[in-house]
This record gives sequence, C-alpha cells and structure tokens, in this order.
Amino acid sequence: MALEHPPENVKYDEEFITNSQGSKLFTCKWIPIKDEPKALIFIFHGYGMECSITMSSTAIRLVKEGYAVYGIDYQGHGKSSGLDGYVENFDDIVNDCNDHFSNICEEEKNRRKKRYLLGESMGGAVILLLHRKKPEFWDGAILVAPMCKIADDMKPPAAVTTLLQGLSWVIPTWKSFNITKDIIEIGFKEPRVREEIRKNEYCYKGPPRMRTASELLRVSYDIEQRLSEVTLPFIVLHGEDDKVTDQQVSKELFKVASSTDKTIKLYPGMWHGLLCGEPLENTEIVFADIIRWLEERTKLGNPRAETLNKVQADNLSLNRNNKL
Repeated sequence: MALEHPPENVKYDEEFITNSQGSKLFTCKWIPIKDEPKALIFIFHGYGMECSITMSSTAIRLVKEGYAVYGIDYQGHGKSSGLDGYVENFDDIVNDCNDHFSNICEEEKNRRKKRYLLGESMGGAVILLLHRKKPEFWDGAILVAPMCKIADDMKPPAAVTTLLQGLSWVIPTWKSFNITKDIIEIGFKEPRVREEIRKNEYCYKGPPRMRTASELLRVSYDIEQRLSEVTLPFIVLHGEDDKVTDQQVSKELFKVASSTDKTIKLYPGMWHGLLCGEPLENTEIVFADIIRWLEERTKLGNPRAETLNKVQADNLSLNRNNKL
C-alpha cells in the first residue's frame, strides 16, 4: 500500500487544478506508455485517505491491464487544500469529481473510450451520487465496500446523532468527542498496512469533525433510501467481516438496483480494506474479480464510439457533397 513507484511502462503525472470555489485540488494520473488505453478508470478514495499513495498500487495494477487511471484528492483530503478531514458539504466533493473527470472524458483522445468508476468506502458513495447526477454518462462502477450505510457499531446512539447534527452548524470544524472507533485499526487487516497509513502524512487520522460526521451520516442515509435508482452496470465487492460499512446494504443494493447488469462478490473472512488491507493472496482474489468484470464489458465495444464515428463519417460525406 505504500507509494509504489510506477514501472517503466507506466507514466505517472500530478497536477493541481482550481475548482469552481477557488480551492486548489490535487489530481494525478497513471497512463500506459506503449499501448493505447483500453478504457478510462476514475478512482475515488475513502474518508481520510488520498489517491496518489494509498491507491497507487491499485492504479498500477489496472494500468498493467491496459487501462488509463485518473485520481483526485477531495477538498480537505490528501494534498488538496482545505482543513484536514473536513467535509462541509458532500455535494462539493461530488461536483469537483464530476467537473474534473467529465472534462477528461470530453478530451478528443478520450471521447471514444469507455468510462469506469472505482471507489472504495466513502468513494463508493461519491460514485453513486455522481451517477445520480449524470445517469447515462458513465459505463460502469466498481464499488468496493461502498458507504451505502455506515455499520451500526460505527454510528453513535440516536440521541447523540441528533445532538451531533445540531452542533455541526454551531461548531462544524470541532472534532467529534463521541466517535472513538479507530477506522484504521478495524478496517485494514494487515498490520503493515495499518502502520503505513498511520505514517502517511496525507491521511487524516483524527476523529471526524462535527460537520463531516453529520454529512457522512446524511449521505449514507440518503443513498440507502434510494438504492433502487441505481441504473448503471456495477460490481459491488464486500468483505463479510467488514466492521466499517454495512455489507447487508451492499446485498440490498444488488437486490433492488434497477441496473440490468449487476454483480455482487462477498468475501468470507475479509475486512473493509479489500484493495490494499488484506494479505496478498486475498488481494489477488479481489483484483481477479475486478479485472474479469472490466474485461468482459470492455470487449463488448462502445456504442458511444460507434455514434461518434458515424457522426464524423456523415460530416465528411456532407462536406464532400457540398464541394461538388
């Protein structure tokens, strides 16, 4: 999980962009050097995490399979600007991701490529809200232990939740005194990975801030109530021993989503951090399922590319006729 230096056939770049609110956001990308990418994959990190280090091994695995991978650190996360671990409005995260990733998709070199979303934990919630914003834009989603619902053991009692929501407007940046669970300790099985995250200066390790905790609860409840509105192709993956996000809601998502192409994978004995927090043999199982799902859908072709090619051919024909 530590920063994995890209091999010779992977090109890695970083760039800071400015969002619509004037905040500086860190973005990065991993691109195959020798071959044209099969498709685009946009990665979404979890709460308190970042993309360039904690998700570098994931990105490099995907590039080795022929995909171009793009990441962004949310406001208040990683190398982006903002108070560490502070989410004032979850919609701002969704809008930032939508703006940046949509712009990449609309670049001429990318317009004919399929667009996949891969998110872990809170990143899964961002994806589902991004899909709600543009239902037809994305070609599929890989939801890894998605935050469709925070596990009951992780949530404060109902009375405290009500108090938290009120305090979030009065002292929004204060750290929550009532939430003491160590997500790193219960989320990542491998002690080595837990130690690397604790040493990562770009990961937030403190208790959730008042407003952040309120927003996470609000968003997870909203998603849980509207699972049937999900229509894009997806695979949802969840460890059966996950104590951070609720695997039952992943099962419910698979059951009630309106998607005609949906897959679920449950892993006995695995924890929350499926992409990097498990022993290598478990991680290999998870990635084999992810790659298989991607390959099966990528090889089917891209109706968007066919439409663009037809429009281009029609325009060329029209131009030739006009010159006659």
